[in-house]
Amino acid sequence: MADAQKGLGPVKRFGTRYGRTTKHKLAKIEIEMKKDHKCPYCAKPKVHRVSYGIWKCDKCKNIFTARAYTVGQKLSLIDQAAQMVAESPRLKEADEEE
Repeated sequence: MADAQKGLGPVKRFGTRYGRTTKHKLAKIEIEMKKDHKCPYCAKPKVHRVSYGIWKCDKCKNIFTARAYTVGQKLSLIDQAAQMVAESPRLKEADEEE
């Protein structure tokens, strides 16, 4: 009999189908999607997904749109670089000299 799969969380249901990489990517998305998210209106961690990009807060009953799998926004590489320059005084001085 086959041993139980360890460490795959919600995608154990697929068994040996679909391959390791696909299952790990899906597990990462599903874990992020199903955890409690903070409401942008009342700041309580009571937001749940209704449909693709539609989220509802159980505390304040607000329904709003956001990303498909998460409420928060991912920073792009350009935004991350700008944030690093803004936080680092030495990089900021070098940027001002140019």
